[in-house]
Amino acid sequence: MSELRIFYQENNRLKISKTIETLKKVDLKNIIWIDLNDVSDEIEDELEQFLKIYIQEDEEIEEIEMSSRFIQTDDSIVANSNFLQQNYELEPISFILKNGILVSVRDAELISFNDTIKKIYANTRNFPTGYHVLVAIFETRVEYDADMIEDITDEITRLSKSMNSSGDSMDESILIDIKDLQEKVMILRQNIMDKQRVVSNLLKSDFFPPELQPRWTMIIKDINSLFEYTRFGFDRLDYLQDTFLGLVNLHQSKIIKIFTVVSVIFMPPTLIASIYGMNFRAMPELDWRYGYIFSILLMLASAIIVLYFFKKKKWL
Repeated sequence: MSELRIFYQENNRLKISKTIETLKKVDLKNIIWIDLNDVSDEIEDELEQFLKIYIQEDEEIEEIEMSSRFIQTDDSIVANSNFLQQNYELEPISFILKNGILVSVRDAELISFNDTIKKIYANTRNFPTGYHVLVAIFETRVEYDADMIEDITDEITRLSKSMNSSGDSMDESILIDIKDLQEKVMILRQNIMDKQRVVSNLLKSDFFPPELQPRWTMIIKDINSLFEYTRFGFDRLDYLQDTFLGLVNLHQSKIIKIFTVVSVIFMPPTLIASIYGMNFRAMPELDWRYGYIFSILLMLASAIIVLYFFKKKKWL
């Protein structure tokens, strides 16, 4: 959904406008944040001319080189980052800071942005400039990343319990679930790494007020702690994968063992049946009245003896 939102202060109150004409009516010193959500090129061009900034194209925002993801000039900062959505798709965001005004460029609705707006409305005095808004956005984003990691952890725990309760009924769906969770954790780790690079550069910048430096430092610490959680998730999934493969191998070994035992049990009766099936004339039992019953009982006895031997050796 295309949407333009301009946040500005008037008479110590936060107001919001959704028309570009507001820029001509409001003092630039009172504007703290301009949020562009999938707006038209005409609006971007008009905003560029008014604020004397450059809004990057989508291809530039998605560049992975650090020289493209963080640019600092004499009077502005451009920082690009990827925000992870609920469906684990990455949404590239571009942040432009100039003269205390934050301009955010995106193409999708993001929960972290909506939560930041709620924080601004709850305590407007804590957001006098766009610098404060940008810090709040990243704080909210890191909290949301932590929630997603907790959700992944819960999914891993449920999968582990399902493996315990499934017993011998192991199927390929469990392995597919493990693979899907591994991909999610990988995407989360990639997203957190992106935040770390961007925040590290923002922390080094001298544009931000001194009171915001401790908050950036805290964000870096939170990001580093999230790395530990993602690594723990990887380790758990590797363990589950090894456990699954081990259980599958054990189940296959049991099946092979059963076939082997059955084959060995029927080997002596098969040998006896083969001997008495040759029908040579010189065979003493050929004309014996009880020869057939004797051979059947002999085959049964040989099978029972082998079965007893296996039981005694505890191979069954």
